[in-house]
Amino acid sequence: MHNMRRIMRGYIYQKTNWPLFAWDNERLLGLLAEVRHMQGRLLGRMEAIGFDLRDEATLSTLTMDVLKSSEIEGEVLQPEQVRSSIARKLGMDIVGLVPSDRNVDGVVEMLLDATQQYQKPLNTARLFAWHTSLYPKSKNTMYTIEVGQWRTDSTGPMQVVSGAMGKERVHFEAPAAKILKAEMKQFIDWFNKEHSLDPVLKAAVAHLWFVTVHPFDDGNGRIARAVTDMLLARSDGSPQRFYSMSAQIRVERKGYYDVLEKTQQGSLDITDWLEWFLNCLKHALLATDAMLSEVLSKATFWKKHSDTVFNERQKMMLNKLFNQFDGKLTTTKWAKIAKCSQDTALRDIQDLMAKDVLAKEEAGGRSTGYVVKY
Repeated sequence: MHNMRRIMRGYIYQKTNWPLFAWDNERLLGLLAEVRHMQGRLLGRMEAIGFDLRDEATLSTLTMDVLKSSEIEGEVLQPEQVRSSIARKLGMDIVGLVPSDRNVDGVVEMLLDATQQYQKPLNTARLFAWHTSLYPKSKNTMYTIEVGQWRTDSTGPMQVVSGAMGKERVHFEAPAAKILKAEMKQFIDWFNKEHSLDPVLKAAVAHLWFVTVHPFDDGNGRIARAVTDMLLARSDGSPQRFYSMSAQIRVERKGYYDVLEKTQQGSLDITDWLEWFLNCLKHALLATDAMLSEVLSKATFWKKHSDTVFNERQKMMLNKLFNQFDGKLTTTKWAKIAKCSQDTALRDIQDLMAKDVLAKEEAGGRSTGYVVKY
């Protein structure tokens, strides 16, 4: 009965003219023009701020991209490890690098291959390599995953479900494993040959198409977002990334899943999905302004203090304060992170206050907090 109902409802890949997507250009034109204009303006601003700052902004953006793409899948990575892994692989000389584990390096490798080598064609070997990067042998998963190959559905059809055992709700059932090879060949051929479509729209179509085919046992969302980033890099004509689509999808993830489910159960007219994608990208570009002002104020800070003498602990703590520091800075936290005594921590902090680097937080409370003076 269940199967009967599913087939009657039908998914887009079961339609006879799949994958001939259609959309209403009129509805999208204004939004697409606005997004393209914002991309151009952002790249222009970045050109003006100089090489080091562009690197710094790229590092912040890619770090956020990796963190948020994993977070969408419920996986929390350590920001410092991600940042260090990216900096090392891009050959950036930055202070305070920490070792990163294989699991983090794998996600980073996939994103860097997609964005730094964005002009290279996509092929099966490349997708398999990305999948293998996501699931290094050291990674513990709750169930066995077939790594670096299309799924085989050995444990039954691939379904996206939610809800408790026995009360599951099937949101989507992916195409059967036996047709995956043909499906992915069609997708890859289109990806490499379709040049008339605006690359931003192409990114939106590719994202939907990839998650609908759902070719892997696991990791489809992250790989779809990497494919999206690859096409967005093409739309910018640059490997440097200054905005994160994944971070914005993370913010809007309820809307993301809703529109995906509706589209996958609808017709091949995907205007609603494309409109959602363009709006999400617009919000990602707007969110970049906050990140950029952070990068700029950081640069102004180091310029202002280029002659100030800091000890190693102070350098490390200042870098931590600039890179997603959790909560407020107290002497206790300083001592714990810098692995020194409370007295040493207090001396370090007082020295920085005397040098006009730190100030006491306005809000009192039981423990005094300190903030950086820009």
